[in-house]
Amino acid sequence: MEDKICIGTLVATHGVDGSLILRHALGGRTDFPEVEVFFIETQKDGLLPYFPTEARIRNTSETLLRLEGIHTPERARGLLKKRVWLAASEARRLTAKNAPISLLGYMIVADGRELCEVLEVIEQPHQILLRGEVDGKEVLLPLNESTLVEIDHQGLRVMLELPDGLLEVYLS
Repeated sequence: MEDKICIGTLVATHGVDGSLILRHALGGRTDFPEVEVFFIETQKDGLLPYFPTEARIRNTSETLLRLEGIHTPERARGLLKKRVWLAASEARRLTAKNAPISLLGYMIVADGRELCEVLEVIEQPHQILLRGEVDGKEVLLPLNESTLVEIDHQGLRVMLELPDGLLEVYLS
């Protein structure tokens, strides 16, 4: 089965027809053209397919969704705060080049050494964290103006200058 990428979260219901507001990290306005299925994380590590019947742009980071089988606000409320995933190929097709989520799959390079691949991009209010695995251990590396050296989109690499001792915290 094709890999999937988390693109956002269902944050609110809208109206009386079961519509939901999807807050996404795709970096631009989208009504999800040609998307036939969303995967919603209904339980930990459990994704269920939901088929869109309508998607309308709300703003640059939110889309109004109607899903097959969800016709009441009560049914829609059961999906609130659930993470939404797309097939990796569809997510990449819809992601803006400048969106942090576009860094998925890039190689993180710190101090001239290739560390790991970006497995997840976690957007926090004041910074972005890149999740990867080094020597079988999960690491969360900050991506902000003080750590970012360069992003090489051609070579799919993110060059970072990490604070002294950060990696040792994870690897010791």
